[in-house]
Amino acid sequence: MTTDLARRTAWIVGALVLVRLIVAAFTPLAFDEAYYWTWSKHLQGGYYDHPPMVAFIIRLGTMIAGDTQLGVRLVSILLALPMSWAVYRTAQMLFAYDRIASASAIFLNATLVVSVGTIITTPDSPLMVASAFVLYALAKVLTTGRGVWWLGVGVAVGLALLSKYTALYFGAAILIWLLLAKDLRRWLATPWPYLGALLSLAIFSPVLFWNADHQWVSFIKQLGRAQIRTWSLNYFAELVPVQFGFATPSVFILGVLGLYALSRRNDVGRGARVLIATSVLTLFCYMAWHSFHERVEGNWLAPVYPAFAIAAAYAAYGTGWTGRLQKLVHGCRRSALAVGIILFALLILQLCTGIFTLFKRDGSVRAVGIGWPAMARDIEAAREVLGATCVLANDYGTTSMLMFYLPKGSCIAQYSGRIRWENLPEPDDALLRGRVLMVGMRNADTILQDKYARTERLQDLTRTRLGAVIETYELDLLERAKGATLDRSPPPEIVAR
Repeated sequence: MTTDLARRTAWIVGALVLVRLIVAAFTPLAFDEAYYWTWSKHLQGGYYDHPPMVAFIIRLGTMIAGDTQLGVRLVSILLALPMSWAVYRTAQMLFAYDRIASASAIFLNATLVVSVGTIITTPDSPLMVASAFVLYALAKVLTTGRGVWWLGVGVAVGLALLSKYTALYFGAAILIWLLLAKDLRRWLATPWPYLGALLSLAIFSPVLFWNADHQWVSFIKQLGRAQIRTWSLNYFAELVPVQFGFATPSVFILGVLGLYALSRRNDVGRGARVLIATSVLTLFCYMAWHSFHERVEGNWLAPVYPAFAIAAAYAAYGTGWTGRLQKLVHGCRRSALAVGIILFALLILQLCTGIFTLFKRDGSVRAVGIGWPAMARDIEAAREVLGATCVLANDYGTTSMLMFYLPKGSCIAQYSGRIRWENLPEPDDALLRGRVLMVGMRNADTILQDKYARTERLQDLTRTRLGAVIETYELDLLERAKGATLDRSPPPEIVAR
């Protein structure tokens, strides 16, 4: 039975991964994905926005599948396999019940955080995987009592920190776990947790060195989000409904019930119960506080989902329920995978067609470049006809899309925000002084009148989905640069200091 259940789980997870690979190959990149792809062309220890792990996994994927949409997403999607294994094994160790282990892996893959979040390659993809292995290594510490597993914790936390600064929460979560589970406090009197912390720091050190060389700009940018400027309840009201959708309703309900059950029952060791609770609630409580002064994006809670999926599986198979709760749990348990698949399919259908918003512009196309491949062909055709030597844009998303979809090696640059392109070679100044196209800039003749002797509005370019206009860009011709063309002002984070 155990072998059959594990095999069935592996087949389900494998099939879901295969579907994501197919979807990924035919879906245009998101703006941020294209941006991270530019990072992967020149690897560094850090970048303006994030640590470097997302660039490394994109580089590995494009080495296998080329500079294609699938290449950018390949490793991110495949990482769901080791992540699922880590969650399966963690649940198996903590609860000694294969049904909970199987459900944990399946519920995790049923969530939109994983199904969509691994297709769209962002720092959250490797962060979720690292989070699953942090949980796995901590479960090993708990179940084996061997101090050497703290080194495994250190490696996993270090890799999480290389993925996204959100991983800093692991330090607080682990400390709270040790303090609340009194049998585990003894570890604080041993060198093992501290050796693990030093190992994490060593793995994270390239990011520290990069920031030290760049006036700590990445830390200032991201950690500055914690600064309170205004207070509002609006964002707090969004927090739970957004996660209800990201987790899918069935898994969300089971996860909440699982956390409740783990707090009330004593049939599971305290160390296991507190491990799952602190892995979820530490970051959630911080994000709840954060939401009082800034919007919490749905993906920011991605690292709690491995533990949350285990809590959901415990609610489904690890505890008894009565009355209406029994019916609710039974319905959620049976529908979780189907609901996840249906929501994923509907989301992809909406992204590609816009059918549920009557083919009008919606939030999904603000992030994903539907229509960009065709528009890029129009830009390249205009460039060839006019003999333009370079293409400029005024935001990083447009610049990144141009770099990905125009012929590789083309001269493309963002006019401002040069800190974002610090890792790339500077564009040839001679190319910037010739005939240049500007994409997306409004009122180019006013903004750049001091930079170029002549500006001419050529045409409007449209990004469309099934013929419906999503977005309109302005295409301008700039000629005869008078001097330096790129704005090299320091980033606002540095200016503010």
